[in-house]
Amino acid sequence: MTRFALELEYDGAGFIGWQRQAEGISVQAVLEDAAARLAGEPVTVIVAGRTDSGVHALGQVAHLDLGRDIAPGKLAEALNFHTKPHRMTVLSAAIVPDDWSARFSAVRRCYRYVILNRRARPALNAGRVWHVPQRLDAAAMAAGAAHLLGRHDFTSFRAASCQANSPWRTLDRLDVARDGDEVIVTAEARSFLHHQVRNMVGSLKLVGEGNWQPARIRAALAATHRSAAGPTAPPEGLFLVAVGYAEPVFRKDGPIRC
Repeated sequence: MTRFALELEYDGAGFIGWQRQAEGISVQAVLEDAAARLAGEPVTVIVAGRTDSGVHALGQVAHLDLGRDIAPGKLAEALNFHTKPHRMTVLSAAIVPDDWSARFSAVRRCYRYVILNRRARPALNAGRVWHVPQRLDAAAMAAGAAHLLGRHDFTSFRAASCQANSPWRTLDRLDVARDGDEVIVTAEARSFLHHQVRNMVGSLKLVGEGNWQPARIRAALAATHRSAAGPTAPPEGLFLVAVGYAEPVFRKDGPIRC
């Protein structure tokens, strides 16, 4: 058996999320079904981070094991052929050691959340942004975000359904910047809790509107209770941008770009 790492891109709007479920089309099911056609037997695909319905990926990473001899480039092309017409694609593939894991070998994950901040609703980017018509103060949001950096108990920003053993996480980066009509939130950490990024964005949006002062973010964090933080931002503005590993996996790899 040969283990392959796969770099994936997909539009979350067409899927019920990453994970295979009894009903609906998932990214995992589409990719596993395509791999099974090549292998002639069921194939299990392990992913770096499960994404919810509506969440997109620019650089998701997964791995699978195949018992046939195939070059990584040919594997990517074959998988892309068999995953048509679904809006997901294998950007690149690489052979990795048998003990390498897309999930457990990852040392960094980067997410980007895009808010379209203008009066007019989106046309071209509908389904890929959170439309917030009222003007947001990105500088105030950045000041609020600074309170979340470092290692904390993120219970206040954790989904009730989160299955992680511990609410403690180390948030290495949480930037907020305006680019024209867009307010972009960038988050980096080794790992995140379920809905952590979307819950942080929902709280920062309250700061941007002026309903919260930036210091309210620190108070919400200290409360360690979900009700203390803001609402969960919708999934369509969230992108998994990149997953980083201690050693380069794909030929173009360098420092994680986010």
